[in-house]
Amino acid sequence: MPIPQFFDFSSIILHPSSFIPTVSSSIQPLIHAIEQADSPDRLIGAVQALVAAQSEASIPTLISVLGYNNPGAAVVAMKGLVQMGEAAVLPLMELLDDYNYGARAYAIRALAAIADPRALDILLSTAETDFAPSVRRAATKGVGGLRWFQLLPDQVAAAQTRAFETLNQVSQDPDWSLRYAAVVGLQTLATSLEPGQSVPLSAQILARLKQMADDSDFAVQSRARMALHILEQSLARDVQTAAPTSR
Repeated sequence: MPIPQFFDFSSIILHPSSFIPTVSSSIQPLIHAIEQADSPDRLIGAVQALVAAQSEASIPTLISVLGYNNPGAAVVAMKGLVQMGEAAVLPLMELLDDYNYGARAYAIRALAAIADPRALDILLSTAETDFAPSVRRAATKGVGGLRWFQLLPDQVAAAQTRAFETLNQVSQDPDWSLRYAAVVGLQTLATSLEPGQSVPLSAQILARLKQMADDSDFAVQSRARMALHILEQSLARDVQTAAPTSR
């Protein structure tokens, strides 16, 4: 029995802001194999075959697989979308499902891994307010690691400040796992800052991590101390590199 599709593909194709390539005859059989898969293993195999084709026309189908009740197939589809990179960002953003917990979690993880700054608003709002802790954790970790260089130079500072504000907020959440994710995000954000160009923001991140080094949860405390150690070593190397050499 065919597995029902979760998304309405017709609405995707007609959406004016979407760019979904026409499905070629070469991958149509691969998509059909997914639609007709009659066992979990066959579905996983069919998704693997579609991912291996590396066709952007497969993006809508891979996104639909995120909503299937088959975690193995969903993970394969998610990794395939990450491999697609920038081409998958807008479709993922437009097709995020607010009601299917699994599909949303995988989509957010994919966006976080692709690290395209166009997903900043979605990742920020998800990290702050999503009802599912695992989805919030994925978004929180992803917020700090976006490819800021893809933004216009005059947009970077404001975007990074917004990222810090969200990470700072999440770092005070009652859920220790979210605070832990915030430490990861803060460390990644600090690492991405250009030396000498974001001194105030870097100082704010270090100050917050120092506070979190005394967190009530041992795991959060240990992760914050590790982040501080790594960042302070990196800062020391930057200072040493910038210092004039004596003759």
